[in-house]
Amino acid sequence: EKGYETGEHAPGLKLGGCGAYKAAHHIIKTHAKVWHSYNTTWRREQRGMVGISLTSGWGEPVDPHSQTDRDAAERYIQFHLGWFANPIYRGDYPEVMKNYVGKKSAQQGLGTSRLPTFSVQEKNYIKGTSDFLGIGHFTTRYVLQKNFPFLQVSSYHTDHDLAELVDPNWPAPGPKWLYSVPWGFRRLLNFIKTQYGNPLIYVTENGMSETVQCPQLCDEWRIQYLKGYINEILKALNDGVNVKGYTAWSLLDKFEWNKGFSERFGLYHIDFKNKNKPRYPKASVDYYKKIISANGFPNPREVMS
Repeated sequence: EKGYETGEHAPGLKLGGCGAYKAAHHIIKTHAKVWHSYNTTWRREQRGMVGISLTSGWGEPVDPHSQTDRDAAERYIQFHLGWFANPIYRGDYPEVMKNYVGKKSAQQGLGTSRLPTFSVQEKNYIKGTSDFLGIGHFTTRYVLQKNFPFLQVSSYHTDHDLAELVDPNWPAPGPKWLYSVPWGFRRLLNFIKTQYGNPLIYVTENGMSETVQCPQLCDEWRIQYLKGYINEILKALNDGVNVKGYTAWSLLDKFEWNKGFSERFGLYHIDFKNKNKPRYPKASVDYYKKIISANGFPNPREVMS
C-alpha cells in the first residue's frame, strides 16, 4: 500500500485504488511460482522449506457485543493478513475483500473490480504453496465500522469501511503507530490456527523502536515489550498454535524505510555519525541473551497465565 498506493515507501508510486492490489496480485503469483520451482527441482535433494512472511496487526472490535464492530474487525484482519494468506492457504482472496472492493468499484462506475481475479488454474496453482507461515507482528488496533462515501477517491484505505482506534493507556514509547498490546498477538496467532489449518509458524519480526535516543542505552520499555509479547506466544503455544521459532526485530539499528536512521529498532545502538559505525549493547541485549539461553523465561514465575 505504501509503495504503490500512497507513495510513502519505495518505489514511491501513487496508483490510487488499484496499485496495491495489482502489486499484491503479482507477489502472490510469483511466490507460488518460486514454491513450485523449489518443490519440483530441489526439495528432494535439499529437504528445505519455502514459505512467505506476512506482517499484520490485530484488529479488536471496539464493542465485542456489536455485530458491526465484530464484522469491521474481521475486515481489518482479512484486508491485511487474509489478503495474502487466504489465496495461499484457501485458494482465493477473502470473500469480504472481493465483496467490498467489488461493491465500491461498481459504485464508481467501473466495469470490473479493482481487485484482480485469479483464474481457476491460478487458484489451484497458488493454494498450498507454503511449508510455513512467517509472521511479522508489532501492534493492535481497536476497530469499528466507518462508512466512506463512494464519491471519495478510491483507495485501499477506504475500501474496508472501518476506523482504527487506540487505547491512550497502551504504552507507546516509540513512534506514534507502535503501541505495546501483547494480548493482540495471542489472538492473531489463534486466528491463524483457526483460519489456515494450524500451519507451522515462524515469528519473523516482533519488536519496538525508539525515536528518541536514550543516552544510557536503558531501553527498559523494550524489555517489557519483549517480555509481554513472548509471554503471549507461550500462551498461544499452550492453545495449540504451531509456533516453531521467534525472531526479535531487530539485532541492530538500521535504515527504516522513509524514517531513515531516525527510528531505531535495534537491540544494539549504532553510532551512524561515526564512520566506523560502532555498536553498543542496549539493556535489552542482556535480557534477550537470557531468554535465548533458557529458550524461554529463565524464571518460570515471570510468566503470567
